[in-house]
Amino acid sequence: MTEHNSRAEDIVRKYADLIYRAAYQNLQSRADAEDIFSEVCLVVLTKNPPEDSEEHLRKWLITVTLNKCRNLRKSWWRTRVDSIEEHLDIPSPEENREVMEELKQLPVNYRNVIYLYYYEEYTIAEIGEILGKSPNTVSTWLRRARKKLKDILEE
Repeated sequence: MTEHNSRAEDIVRKYADLIYRAAYQNLQSRADAEDIFSEVCLVVLTKNPPEDSEEHLRKWLITVTLNKCRNLRKSWWRTRVDSIEEHLDIPSPEENREVMEELKQLPVNYRNVIYLYYYEEYTIAEIGEILGKSPNTVSTWLRRARKKLKDILEE
């Protein structure tokens, strides 16, 4: 096994949960999250992930994952086919299903900001870097997401 393959394997082992959680919260589908996980693993294997710091690597992995999710949502197949999970009663793997169900009602950019801020504990500036948006945009999305979530929970 080459040094690059060994490093890629270590990265996948260490960050598998992070990649899967980011994909699942973004797509709300186990099958799609697993597909994205596989695609991100291929990127880790075929590209040169950053080596300068663990934090930079985490941000890079989240960025790659969210970009793959965005590409999947825009794909021809995705826009014309229903998810099988919409027709089955499959329990969510998340611990707090009720809150996750409420989060599903938010637009994807709001879900991403909530996820990165509260679950991955990134700052607004760091989220801006990951999403390629200004900190002001991220701050606005976070404020709007909180308000929408509050309105949903009060209903």
